[in-house]
Amino acid sequence: MPAACSAARTALARLSGYVRPEHPVMREVSAALQAATGWDLSRSACGTDGCSIPTHAIPLRHLAHAFARVATGQGLSADHARAALRLRQAVARAPFFVGGTGRYDTRVMERLGERLFCKVGAEGVHCAAIPELGLGIAIKMDDGNNSRACEVVLSALVARLLPLTDADADFMRGLADLSLRNWNGIEVGRLAAAPALDLR
Repeated sequence: MPAACSAARTALARLSGYVRPEHPVMREVSAALQAATGWDLSRSACGTDGCSIPTHAIPLRHLAHAFARVATGQGLSADHARAALRLRQAVARAPFFVGGTGRYDTRVMERLGERLFCKVGAEGVHCAAIPELGLGIAIKMDDGNNSRACEVVLSALVARLLPLTDADADFMRGLADLSLRNWNGIEVGRLAAAPALDLR
């Protein structure tokens, strides 16, 4: 027991302050992010997100490329490819821990399992990996809204790209065509995919 407590204290001490950019843990995270995106992080602005970790400005193309690499493991080191596979499998088993109760990412991954890995970001960013197609998707909504339109677009893209059963296609269609209601429950508009992303 004393050895276990000592090991736990050592692990906690190693993680203390891990959100700082210069911390060894965050340096490892940044190196993995740079390797996956293929983007030189020193070239971009870096801020602090709501979780207090360093947040880099990365072009959408590079984010999509990173999610494609997470989908396939191609272009990653052997260790990172194995980690990406473990991550996708763990998320497919317990998507709740990605999004939480009733959230878009949770609902979609509960439905599609390992066929889709998706994660909302901040300020209207949403990314996804489609392993069987080897594709990565990165979306940015100019209005910065993390839900609504971003989710409609991702739903339409997934339904258009991924072969689905009729039931799964109906599920995705329901997420790609939403009624907007005011506080009194009156429909005041709709959010739907543009004709170029028509699900039919």
